[in-house]
Amino acid sequence: MPRLRKRSILLSGHATSLALEPEFWEVLDELARTDGLSLAALIARIDEGRGERPLASACRVAALGFAARRS
Repeated sequence: MPRLRKRSILLSGHATSLALEPEFWEVLDELARTDGLSLAALIARIDEGRGERPLASACRVAALGFAARRS
């Protein structure tokens, strides 16, 4: 079973934690650097556009989309 890495994120002034597999964190870190954002700013941007999707799922989808574009 894959291990999850939990990180604390501040979204809209509220602390929340987000648990993702390390591989997804690596891609999200790269996406943030590419877009000139902090990881927290990237997660906030994903959060704003996620609709009804859970935040962790939206982050995975964003990471997969970025990985597909760079391939």
